[in-house]
Amino acid sequence: MAELPRVPPEMFRFTTTERADLHTAVLYAFGEANERLETALTIDEVRERLRSVGWYAPVAEPELAATLKQLAGWRLLDVIFNHAGSFATAEEYERKNLQYSLTKRGEAAFAGVQHSMAMLASAGALQTAVLDAIADRLGELEQLLRDPDPGRNRRIFTSLQELEAHLDGLRNNTKQFNGELQRLLRVEGTDLTTFHEVKAATVAYLQEFVTNLEQRADVIAAALSGVARHGVSVVHARALDGADLPKMPGTDHATPWLAVRAARWEGLRLWFAPEDGGVPRVRHLHDVARRAIVSLLQVLDRITDSRRRSSSAAADFRTLARWFATAAGEDDAHRLWDAAFGLGPARHAHLGHADAELIPAGVPWAEAEPVEVSALLRSRGRTERMGRTGRVRDVVALRAERRSRAEKERAELEAAWSALATTGAMRLSQLGELDHETFGRLLDLLGRALAERPDSTGFRRAVTSDGRVEIVLRAPEDGSVAVLRTSEGWFRGPDFLIDIRSLGVGARDGAVSA
Repeated sequence: MAELPRVPPEMFRFTTTERADLHTAVLYAFGEANERLETALTIDEVRERLRSVGWYAPVAEPELAATLKQLAGWRLLDVIFNHAGSFATAEEYERKNLQYSLTKRGEAAFAGVQHSMAMLASAGALQTAVLDAIADRLGELEQLLRDPDPGRNRRIFTSLQELEAHLDGLRNNTKQFNGELQRLLRVEGTDLTTFHEVKAATVAYLQEFVTNLEQRADVIAAALSGVARHGVSVVHARALDGADLPKMPGTDHATPWLAVRAARWEGLRLWFAPEDGGVPRVRHLHDVARRAIVSLLQVLDRITDSRRRSSSAAADFRTLARWFATAAGEDDAHRLWDAAFGLGPARHAHLGHADAELIPAGVPWAEAEPVEVSALLRSRGRTERMGRTGRVRDVVALRAERRSRAEKERAELEAAWSALATTGAMRLSQLGELDHETFGRLLDLLGRALAERPDSTGFRRAVTSDGRVEIVLRAPEDGSVAVLRTSEGWFRGPDFLIDIRSLGVGARDGAVSA
């Protein structure tokens, strides 16, 4: 088993001390100096930098000197003696002779704090633009590899770096968004209105991302295959030549650099085109998004039902418990029990033993043999009547009839959605004449959309219960009226601006269920 990497024990200790704020501010001061390519600071320069990073509290010189000494003890700072300087007095020599700079461990600790704070402040996202950028970079690499000119190697290196950066962004944002999504699915909001709006917006966001996701994944997989035909080792070798890594005696920078590139390329293949024929991770992302859409829609349905119902079973039982607690006596509690649960006395006292002569008439019922009681007596209030066993029905014809009816309903449903699908926004009156079944589907969609609140642009959005068909609706600004005709009459109402389309899997399968 491979040994897991271990973080040096003193690396982040500066964040847990009593002076953690000052320690962190000093590291930020050195980080800002590095941004200006100033690698070494004196104690006076550190004090000046503290104000630029937001530390305005007064710091005594002994306290600041002790802080620098402590950070050096944790191997986050190096202490440098400036022998090239000129000093007028012994005090000036003591004050300006010592300079401090970040060690490699100190730079890593500072970067870790920055990354942690950035992660806490950021929000995950599912960005289709990143998928398009990955496809573009792969296409650019394939074009560059066709030219054997070494002058192209620098551009190959930068394209490869951009490709890896887009992949890292996709993975990090996806992981973070998935974590936030799972937390959203578990949260039960106290403000139902806000809670409903957040989850409805999340459903719309997921649906927009899922649309054409598989098409984008296929484009990236094809682009990967195009680059791989030139040879992955060739790509990395030419990128290494264009990287211009420093060449120092006794130090091999090329081998670890190539190892990192190979690992990044393998990660790219796992996401879009695994070599072992497995399922790409982007497909798993599609499945997670679809399941989340269904789960969120179910939660939204429960919220809507809870709004419609004035009471709930839990509230009813709590009210009943209060009545029991305030009952005047045990007899009142028994009467309340009988009224609440509908329980009554046994109704089988009239039943007798199968051979009554075996039991003397004077034997108390508590001592007599038990009598078999029919289950129907309790559930239906009557005893069983023994009769002839019914004939077993032949259900073959029934199954065939049901199958035929289901296929007919499926065909009617597909025809209805095909008739209602629009190629863009259009007026309701443009639908013209519809058959009665299609008209019923249209009314259902209009009802779902009108039940939703309009967004900031005035549009109302709604989807079917399985999230496969969406309608976008907006009220007419000119107050116009539409008249739709069917075989059984006509319908008159506002001439809404509508856009009906299939989403995700529904568009691929061609079968949508309302």
